[in-house]
Amino acid sequence: MTSTLTQPSTDRAAPALDGGAARRRTRVLALPEVRWAVTATVLFLLALPLQLTGAPAWTWGPLYALSYATGGWEPGWEGLKALREKSLDVDLLMVVAALGAAAIGQVMDGALLIVIFATSGALEALATARTADSVRGLLDLAPATATRVDADGGEHTVAVEELAVGDTILVRPGERVGADGRVLDGTSEVDQATITGEALPVAKEKDDEVFAGTLNGTGALRVRVERDASDTVIARIVRMVQEASETKAPTQLFIEKVEQRYSLGMVAATLAVFLVPLGFGARLTDALLRAMTFMIVASPCAVVLATMPPLLSAIANAGRHGVLVKSAVVMERLGQVDTVALDKTGTLTEGTPRVTDLSPLPGRDPQELLLLAAAAEHPSEHPLARAIVDAARERGLALPVAEDFDSTPGVGVSVTLGGRVVAVGAPARLLNGATDDASARAAALATELENGGRTAVLVSLDGTPVGVLGIADRLRPDATATVAALTSLTGTAPLLLTGDNPRAAARLAAEAGIEDVRAGLLPQHKVGAVRDAENAGRKMMVVGDGVNDAPALAAAHTGVAMGRAGSDLALETADAVIVRDELATVPAVISLSRRARGLVVQNLVVAGVFIAGLVVWDLAGNLPLPLGVAGHEGSTVLVGLNGLRLLREAAWQRAAE
Repeated sequence: MTSTLTQPSTDRAAPALDGGAARRRTRVLALPEVRWAVTATVLFLLALPLQLTGAPAWTWGPLYALSYATGGWEPGWEGLKALREKSLDVDLLMVVAALGAAAIGQVMDGALLIVIFATSGALEALATARTADSVRGLLDLAPATATRVDADGGEHTVAVEELAVGDTILVRPGERVGADGRVLDGTSEVDQATITGEALPVAKEKDDEVFAGTLNGTGALRVRVERDASDTVIARIVRMVQEASETKAPTQLFIEKVEQRYSLGMVAATLAVFLVPLGFGARLTDALLRAMTFMIVASPCAVVLATMPPLLSAIANAGRHGVLVKSAVVMERLGQVDTVALDKTGTLTEGTPRVTDLSPLPGRDPQELLLLAAAAEHPSEHPLARAIVDAARERGLALPVAEDFDSTPGVGVSVTLGGRVVAVGAPARLLNGATDDASARAAALATELENGGRTAVLVSLDGTPVGVLGIADRLRPDATATVAALTSLTGTAPLLLTGDNPRAAARLAAEAGIEDVRAGLLPQHKVGAVRDAENAGRKMMVVGDGVNDAPALAAAHTGVAMGRAGSDLALETADAVIVRDELATVPAVISLSRRARGLVVQNLVVAGVFIAGLVVWDLAGNLPLPLGVAGHEGSTVLVGLNGLRLLREAAWQRAAE
């Protein structure tokens, strides 16, 4: 076990960038869609109180007009361009409906519709920009330069783009690896959580593979370059995220799919209601008034506004309980999930190694074993060392001061304690083939722990084994209940997708109740598993937190990121974020989404009944325009209030149950 002397990142999934590179992030107001939406909203909020307090129309009328212009010109223009290509864009219909509402005196309703659609477009543009920022920032994980070693032993600092396959590079302690390659010489431990998601640094020696962007420990490594900079695993992760985001089927609310067809029929019917009576000699004003009334009562605005409140209420309720759902489309898609894939480290587990086993040899005490190990590891900053010291402190052990601290990469540490030498490290290295009784017992204990998915750490005193510690990542307290809830909700047991080693993955899966375990996966393998499920007709949710999970999050039907330890790329790529890292909220938000979809269906039935009744009245009789507007607005208020039921605390409690 290496004892790393450099200060490690406290966030496993978001290591510090070399050279102090700052994260590049698009400013919110740098996006024109956001600026237009903010302007339209401010103008609307200025006009609304003036109108409601009875101020003269000249005070609020121009403000509403400017709100229409600033919020509606862009979707209107895009809709006109789509119309030139013989496609009726739903946003254009919304602008027309808003103008129609204004034409019959419902200025505030039309402005509200404009603001809603402008804000929706701004949020979509912001989400797209932030994802692009994170993809670009991922490239900063790989260093810009590397130390190339010539055949005569000379060292030169070169840009990583200049490295060629077959070159040899030197990776000093604490540096990031400059290229994908294989170790020629040296021993160290490398933190490769960004690539594989493993919670602990991995020992590296001759002939082992290393990846660009991973963090070297205390040993120096000479590495032979095996891939060009454009073909490293980090570069491929970037490409996979971009490709998955671009090829993922365009998403829209179910009602938007219906609405496009409905809107075409409504436009045609409105023209018919206007032209047919006119052809039979009706007065122009009567025909126009009947057509305007028909357009209002049959307007798709009512259907849209009947659909959004349940979804927006569900988003707000989930947000109060630590789940950030990024759009109404995502909230609707969550309810369609029928398969869930979980990452291991940082998702199913806490992502922090902890001492799980104290196995002293006969005649030794567990407390003594832990005390010796903690005293030796106290000067170290290695993750395993911190786990051992934390375990001793939790038990209230007072650690004696050790002297002559020494660390050997790939082996372990040694100190002098009360005149005796204490060594802590990898069993195979410290035992070094010894066959005495104590060594044989220690080796058997280490093998038993490793077979159980733990990392074994040997403690010796003056060269004689004292015992073995088992260290492992710990399952989240709510993991088992979450797995059971997801199985009940989807009808299919979740599967585990992890880059960690098979033994550790199998142990954690068994504790959580997961049977389908796929371990040792690189990012492209996780994407492959998602594609396979998709091809089988499944709608898969992926829950993860690391850079290595981002391609799968982007490719999945729905991606959910763990918020506290999640990498920037995972957080921006995901459709939803578990802000407080409470895994139990995953089945709760799926259940809440299904309740929202149920209310959407109820609202559509209510809105449909109102629209049908008003349309029949207008066509078969003589529906007064004010009464048509009142009926239209009344149905919208009714279904809106029905959707707001999901704002109540009881709605989340029922979903969580």
